[in-house]
Amino acid sequence: MNPATTSFSAADLALQLEKCTSEQLDQLDFGVIGFDADTNVQRYNAFESEAAGLSPQRVLGQPLFTNVAPCLNNFMVAQRFEDAADDGATLDDTIDYVLTLRMRPVKVKLRLLAAPGSSTSYVLVQRQVR
Repeated sequence: MNPATTSFSAADLALQLEKCTSEQLDQLDFGVIGFDADTNVQRYNAFESEAAGLSPQRVLGQPLFTNVAPCLNNFMVAQRFEDAADDGATLDDTIDYVLTLRMRPVKVKLRLLAAPGSSTSYVLVQRQVR
C-alpha cells in the first residue's frame, strides 16, 4: 500500500487496510478505527488519535461502541455492523454523520467496512466534508 495514494473512497480499501502496517496507517489523511468481532479496538491511527484527542493507549483493546465512541452506538453505525455480521454480508457504506463525543459537533463522513471472514471491521472518519 502507498499511503500517499490511498484514498477514503478507494474501492478495495478494506483489503488495503488489512495489509497496512501501523506506520502506514499513521500516514493516512483520514481516521482509521479497526475492531474485532467483540468490537474491541485493534487498530487506531495517528490521524484519528489527534483529531479525537484520544491516545492509542486509551483506545486499543477497549470496546468501540461503549467505551471509546458511544456516539456511534446507534442504528446508523453499530447496528449496521451487527446486521451485516448476522446476515454474513459485506458492509461498505458511507454516511454523513455528526460526531459529538468530547468535542463540539463535527460533521464528517463515515465509511463502514466489514466482510465475512475478516477478523477486522473498520470505521473510517473523513473530517473535511466537502
